[in-house]
Amino acid sequence: MRRGMIFKARWGWMGVAESEKGLVAIVLPQNSKAAVAADLRAHAPATFEESSSARLRRARQQLREYLAGRRTAFDLPLDLSHGTRFQQRVWKQLQSVPYGRLLSYGDLACRVGGREHARAIGGAVGANPLPIVVPCHRIVAHDASIGGFSCGLPAKRKLLALEGTFSQIRHKGWDW
Repeated sequence: MRRGMIFKARWGWMGVAESEKGLVAIVLPQNSKAAVAADLRAHAPATFEESSSARLRRARQQLREYLAGRRTAFDLPLDLSHGTRFQQRVWKQLQSVPYGRLLSYGDLACRVGGREHARAIGGAVGANPLPIVVPCHRIVAHDASIGGFSCGLPAKRKLLALEGTFSQIRHKGWDW
């Protein structure tokens, strides 16, 4: 059974879901509760139910503190077992990138097995089900440009600005 919680945060509606082992999904801020609910259900099997466990409440609190600029690390149990072994290795390495630091896809590939894995790294980073807590937003292109983000570049820009690293990004004529 997977349970989830939808809540209002500083940047919009968010969601978290858990299994018996730990958090399995985080939905980044969106404009509507319904959009978050749909994303949470996509991450969970048909046995998904909305609830408010102690773990989900703790995750909600820590995410709210992070978005308010009052938290730089998380103390939450994670369940990454649904990913492939390669994805799990990538997600573990993402957790080692500290708050306020950036790492390139190529450097992450070297940590996981070699630069030749850079393209596969992008796929694993994009499949990360726990953004923010498993900080995929801290991964940038080799030329220090922003790269991609499965939750959208506006969200990545906001997260990097929150952590004080957005100024390190090489801007390629963005239209704000």
